[in-house]
Amino acid sequence: MCGIVGYVGSKDALPILLESLKKLEYRGYDSSGVGFLDHESNLIVRKAKGKIRNLEDLLKVESLPYAHTGICHTRWATHGLPSDINAHPHTDSKHTIAVVHNGIIENYQELKAALRKKGCKFASETDSEVIPQLIASFYKGDLIAAVRQAIAKIKGTFALGIISRNHPDTLIAARVGSPLIIGIGQGENFIASDVPAIIDFTRRVIYLKDGQMAVLSNKGVQISSFDGKKVPTKIDTVSFNVVAARKEGYPHFMLKEIHEQPDVLAQMLKLRLKNKKLVLEGFDLSDALLKGMRKVVVIACGTAYHAGLIGKYIIETLARIPVEVETSSEFRYRDPIVDRHTLVVAISQSGETADTLAAVREARAKGARVIAICNVVGSSLAREADGVLYTYAGQEIGVASTKAYTAQLMMINLLALKLGQSRKTLPPAKAQEFIRQLLRIPALYRDILKDLNHIQKIAEANSHFGCFLFLGRHVNYPSALEGALKLKEISYIPAEGYAAGEMKHGPIALIDEYRAVVCIAPQSHVYEKMFSNIQEIRARKGNVIAIASRGDKQIKLHADHTIEIPAIMDLLSPLLVALPLQMLAYFIAVKRGCDVDQPRNLAKSVTVE
Repeated sequence: MCGIVGYVGSKDALPILLESLKKLEYRGYDSSGVGFLDHESNLIVRKAKGKIRNLEDLLKVESLPYAHTGICHTRWATHGLPSDINAHPHTDSKHTIAVVHNGIIENYQELKAALRKKGCKFASETDSEVIPQLIASFYKGDLIAAVRQAIAKIKGTFALGIISRNHPDTLIAARVGSPLIIGIGQGENFIASDVPAIIDFTRRVIYLKDGQMAVLSNKGVQISSFDGKKVPTKIDTVSFNVVAARKEGYPHFMLKEIHEQPDVLAQMLKLRLKNKKLVLEGFDLSDALLKGMRKVVVIACGTAYHAGLIGKYIIETLARIPVEVETSSEFRYRDPIVDRHTLVVAISQSGETADTLAAVREARAKGARVIAICNVVGSSLAREADGVLYTYAGQEIGVASTKAYTAQLMMINLLALKLGQSRKTLPPAKAQEFIRQLLRIPALYRDILKDLNHIQKIAEANSHFGCFLFLGRHVNYPSALEGALKLKEISYIPAEGYAAGEMKHGPIALIDEYRAVVCIAPQSHVYEKMFSNIQEIRARKGNVIAIASRGDKQIKLHADHTIEIPAIMDLLSPLLVALPLQMLAYFIAVKRGCDVDQPRNLAKSVTVE
């Protein structure tokens, strides 16, 4: 949540900060602000409620001075309503120190009460404002020492960018639990929440670790632990595709990312299946270790959780090992039963999901081995796991996940294949057939995308409904959950996903002519059961949108609308089903005039609990 950028160098900081910040707006867009030091070391702060364009409009009416040090922020609100006052940066009472913050300060009320007794006056409702006030209370001429003293008092998570009018050539960064990177330039240096923000200016980055603080100037970067000890640093060169951060002619990033999925999956298969043999670079767990595992526990949030639920069916089928799937936010609060015979699979697109990281730490403390499925190289999750399977899906800017989700599904299939082979539960002939079917997927995606206009017409014809149900069975029950989530996220239409067999246990009461029901019914061993559900819905005047196998005439006779997908084996059908569900949600949201890429109240990465 929230996006941070900072700059120190010889160039005019303001245009660099704003250009960089716009690349992080997917992290939050309730409000934004910028703080910078002019040539006379005056601290200037400007903030605006709403999206970054509102801040840009505010700055255009002023003739602002040249600045060479600054910080900026785009906010996803945690404490306090979105407003100009609650936007970052926040300053101390004397307007000497400015701070941008991502995270949550858990003891802010206690700190705030103590600071008020010392005469500090607070302007905002946020927890973040205590940070500059606290630093100022410790300041005795040494900004670095004051920051260290303040950090020692803070409980919670944070990524910080700090500037002071008394130290105009210095930018300080620190992190605990929230991601922050350092960008290394020529005579200039940067901080940012994520690589895309600064990729136009440098590809040389340092991934700041928990408990580390960086002091940046135009001459260099010094990194130390919070207690002042210098730490060795590694500078990585990122091979990031700048095109991924541009719409390239598409009206929305989400539609662009939907279209990127065939290439993403083809590239994954090229890297992981060489000469039809599985290559899982980064897995790092031996076959002997995997044979000794007694269960698998998948932990994830949101869309990644739905990918994990599908993974349960696939892993149990191929590897014959019990699989539990848990939401990360609940995992560590119930004293989970895991040990050294448990393989934990943690799924997170960003690798910075706070709840998933906390769950991983809990599992490791109990002796479990952890494998991460992650998209972002060098992320916290990748560093903390015993092994990591990168999906290499490229940057996903649309808040509602599309290509990251299908890349996670593909990786789960490959992991299941690995477990089945290692545990000798998957005969070689079946393994080769599974691989053959996987290799078909990218071409089948391109085939489905040819049906775009047909899906758009169905979406627009059903965009007026005020409620949707999504029904699926077996491996496509989680697909129903994901389809409902996609629609809720970007169209704000109430939608629920159910196991179709549960419909008669309550949800059928919702069926009438004012509801749309999306029935996921490709050919499978549960097809007849699913067809019966469709007939029950039609008998109650429900409007049926069916996702069915190509050429299914029976479904067409009983559904109001049919979206066809190519035939594929049962276990792989969620990979194909995902595409029409994404497009259905997208076109409904567009028809309703919703902001598809930046839906209200949401942010791309959930880095706070």
